[in-house]
Amino acid sequence: MTIENMKKTTFEKADFRQWKVLAEQSLKGKPYESLLTETWEGINLQPLYYEKTNSKNTKIIQTMKDSPDWIIAQQTIADDASSFINQLKSSLEKGNESIVYDGMFQFDWGDEELLQLASLLSEYPVFFMNIASDDPILRAFDFVHHENRETVQGVVQLKDWVIPVGYKKLRTDGADLWKVHHDGADAVTELAIALSEAARIAGAAESFQTFADNFFVRFAIDTHFFMEIAKLRAFRILWKAFSNAYEIEDAPHIPVMAVTSLRSYSKLDPYVNLLRAGNETFASILGGADIITVHPHDILTGPNESSIRYAKNIQLVLKEETHVEKVLDPAGGSYFIEDLTDELVEKAWALFLEIEKNGGIHVFLQRDELKELLSKRQSEVNTNKKSLIGTNIYADLGTTNFADNDAYKQLNRLAKPFENLRKKASENQPKTVLLTFGELKNFKPRADFVTGFLASGGIKSEWSPSFQSAEQAIEWLETVKPDYAIVCTTDEELSGRIVESILEKMPEGLLLDVAGKVDKETEQKWIEKGLNGIIYNGQNKIEKLYSIFDAWQEGAAK
Repeated sequence: MTIENMKKTTFEKADFRQWKVLAEQSLKGKPYESLLTETWEGINLQPLYYEKTNSKNTKIIQTMKDSPDWIIAQQTIADDASSFINQLKSSLEKGNESIVYDGMFQFDWGDEELLQLASLLSEYPVFFMNIASDDPILRAFDFVHHENRETVQGVVQLKDWVIPVGYKKLRTDGADLWKVHHDGADAVTELAIALSEAARIAGAAESFQTFADNFFVRFAIDTHFFMEIAKLRAFRILWKAFSNAYEIEDAPHIPVMAVTSLRSYSKLDPYVNLLRAGNETFASILGGADIITVHPHDILTGPNESSIRYAKNIQLVLKEETHVEKVLDPAGGSYFIEDLTDELVEKAWALFLEIEKNGGIHVFLQRDELKELLSKRQSEVNTNKKSLIGTNIYADLGTTNFADNDAYKQLNRLAKPFENLRKKASENQPKTVLLTFGELKNFKPRADFVTGFLASGGIKSEWSPSFQSAEQAIEWLETVKPDYAIVCTTDEELSGRIVESILEKMPEGLLLDVAGKVDKETEQKWIEKGLNGIIYNGQNKIEKLYSIFDAWQEGAAK
């Protein structure tokens, strides 16, 4: 074929129907609907997005953001004022772009340190969160010279704070979604609550402009990457609609703050938190956040100098390597993200109207919706429908730091039940073995599953030699004398008499389980003969693992 012929060659254009036929063929009998993924928000994610949406939301988003760049707002964490100042200065020299202080880590301040802090307030944006009215750090604003006060900008999260004279760019009241996020809210609920909170604050303000000039919003960003991108994009559109409802055609710019969520953070295998933080940070960037704070991977137990540096460097590396700060709305144009954004906008606005109709944000928060959402989310983690790497799957049985950072001790986190189990197992646990039968290729998948299942609760297990009969297993058990054993073999073997043979002659006091799901009648028959229970995929790990500990301790007490 000549080059001229190649230039004239055309290819038949494929359409969605052709793709769907091929997809269904590859499913080998499963319905096409099995490719859909339902989110916690009740949105069905499609396997393929092939059409551009007809909405103009992308254009709205692009007009709602002043700059494609964002402010690196790394929190300074210290035990005293002198250390705070030293760490802050070092952080600012090495890439941090703002002064971030969390009032949950309150300490005393002397005039010398306040003077040093005041000298920085007019140079860098300030973000003081969770501030109490008696926090000594507020005196720093009194030390700023009157000529420089108009240049101080940022957020001091303290409602009804009487701002000292001369400060015109400090915001004090906003919608902080941190708590409701960790209490179980999904993306739709967070967006609706943000609007409802805005409505409450706006209703008490002298004017909409007065309200907007003092308002900010802060979202916690979790690991559901595309949903979190869409959440931030959706807020821009919702803010535009909210402003229009107050007959404000050009919606005023408000700062959208993003902070990495701790809902998915874990004390177990904490370096995985670095990956979570990177995921959440990049989602914040692509979603268009104006200010981003990244929590250190060991924040739950108490960060150190290195972990704080890692957290800061996540943003620096992303900014340096991706150049995404030069692109306005980088997620725009993705059919998937645009469609997901539109769905969030529609659902969140409907929920916002419902909240307002039923009495507002305070009434909504007194109901059980958030508890139900959190319970559903926790259940999916407990049953492995959702994965927490290093926690409920691929658990590392190395040494774990179970210390508590008091500031985050009461926070709802999905890993907490597993952390409690692991701490219990670190103090005392049964000697555990897996009884394997037949060829390695036959029992290994089930034995691997059980090993991982037990490891998520901190239980170490050893595999037995491969047995050919129940008698061999009984003889080995009498020699090794374990506290707890799990039969791991094929379904064919389980359907025979191997389990019943072990139950008839197993050593006294042995706790015995079987790996694999069997019918209720067979399970009950085995339990009547002395079986403790079964282990299977989709089981509630927390309930099962606690039952193992309880049964073992009860047997040991006899």
